[in-house]
Order: sequence, then structure tokens, then C-alpha cells
Amino acid sequence: MNTKDALAWVAEVFEESPGRIVETTLRNEIPGWDSLGTLSLIAGLDERFNIHLSEQDIEGMKSVADLLEILRRHSALEDTV
Repeated sequence: MNTKDALAWVAEVFEESPGRIVETTLRNEIPGWDSLGTLSLIAGLDERFNIHLSEQDIEGMKSVADLLEILRRHSALEDTV
């Protein structure tokens, strides 16, 4: 998966238009990234990428960039373009 695909996936998870989500988008700028949205994100990461987040990972996600870094760390994100 490349960054463009990852951003589109994040937009899908939070029911946002794909162009609205960029790497610098903050968590509080995404209305759907609330407690329920976080659960959807956790489930999506598990189902699609087999990524299991630690409590520290979950608490540390303050932006889309943080989420992309998790994908990179787990080799689910191939590039930064």
C-alpha cells in the first residue's frame, strides 16, 4: 500500500471524502475520529493489516501522520508519496 492508498483507507474508515484527509490532518479535525471511530480504526487495522495496537499506540495517535507511522512500522506502507 502506498501513502495515497493509505490516506484513502483512513478517509473510508472515518467516512470522510478522500481529498479531505492528508498526512498533516489532526485527529480533532476529523469528526468521525471519536471513541467509536477509534474502535473502527482498531478493527480495520486488525482485519486489513493484522496490526494489533498497544495502548501506547492508541493514545499516541494524534494525527493521520501518527497512524501512517504505525503502518510503516508494521511494513504495511511502502512509500511516502
